Amino acid sequence: MAPHRLGLPNGVGCLVMAEKSPPDGTTQMVDRGVVDAVPAQTARHGAHARTAMRPSSLVANLGQLRLGRFGGLGLIVALVVIFGFWIPDTFLTAATAQAVTRNQAITIILSLSLMASLSAGVFDLSVGQNVGLGAVVCISLVSKYHWDTVPACLATVLVCAAVGGINALLIVVVGIDSFIATLGVGSVLLAAAEYLSKSQYVGPAPTDFQKMAGWQPFGVPVLIIYALVLALAAWYVLEHTPVGRRLYATGANPDAARLAGIATKKYVACALILTGIGCGVAAILLSAAVGSISSSVGSSYLLPPFAGCFLATTQIKPGRYNVGGLLVSLFLLGIGVEGLSLVKGDVWIPDLFNGVALVLAVGLTVVLHRRAASRSKRRAISTETSREDRTKLA
Repeated sequence: MAPHRLGLPNGVGCLVMAEKSPPDGTTQMVDRGVVDAVPAQTARHGAHARTAMRPSSLVANLGQLRLGRFGGLGLIVALVVIFGFWIPDTFLTAATAQAVTRNQAITIILSLSLMASLSAGVFDLSVGQNVGLGAVVCISLVSKYHWDTVPACLATVLVCAAVGGINALLIVVVGIDSFIATLGVGSVLLAAAEYLSKSQYVGPAPTDFQKMAGWQPFGVPVLIIYALVLALAAWYVLEHTPVGRRLYATGANPDAARLAGIATKKYVACALILTGIGCGVAAILLSAAVGSISSSVGSSYLLPPFAGCFLATTQIKPGRYNVGGLLVSLFLLGIGVEGLSLVKGDVWIPDLFNGVALVLAVGLTVVLHRRAASRSKRRAISTETSREDRTKLA
């Protein structure tokens, strides 16, 4: 058996061995780890139009930004210095540090969940409303119906996981584009949350239930501890297990991954369900943290995870979704939002900051994509011209 290297755009690699050809003359591929695979030239051209706006296309171009692998850490230091000199009495305090970590904890958990779907090559625009519905269900169960904490939490996770299963059914089985399917599902979830809450605040949750989010060991909000533990688990799975490498391969080049023997549909479906489970966990912790919830709370948890995930592809391991880059990006956004809020005090600052970050990230992706296409076209013309010149000389 001869080894074959197949190339994937986001740097994920896998050694594939060609088995003995069957009677029909085709070549069977057996997965030996991770895939480094590119299909034949015709397959590349056929897939280009289909994948132009896939998450992997955005990632491949974002990774070309010359910001430096650790540029985000430098920006964090710069923001701390700027706000430290600007508003030292309010910014350089333990209360501010606790506020940043506590506010970003839920977003970190939700972003880790979203990263599973994005790594598999699909968008999930229902994550925000999934969290909103889960929070309404959770607080309703513990406050209105007086469920115990454990059954209420399990029911919340099951509801959010079911939403992920519905997304998987629409995208993988029916074949609806992930952008359209999850956008529609998100609207349905908002309607469901408004129906259950009767468009009013739900709560308050019992004190015992809120303790799971209010505990602060050694002055550190327990929410950020939960988030970092989940981040460590996600990092290990994505970077050090075959499951993570095959998930990256599925998102980077589904055709190549399929040729390598990876069950791409199964990985996409599992990623969407895992995103739903993560939304359930985030909904539980959000419910415990705030005590009372509105059906519209999910809208504020849509942009921050996407901004964090796309900015993550420029940090630590450029060109791919990675947990380290995600943490750097979210703390960068959190410090910026908190600093500007302390300076200005307006409620619209978080939406403005996260929206600008997302637009800049994706906008730079489009520019880089056009430049890369232009360079490839010029290179192809130059190669063809050189070949014709050599033919004439011969």
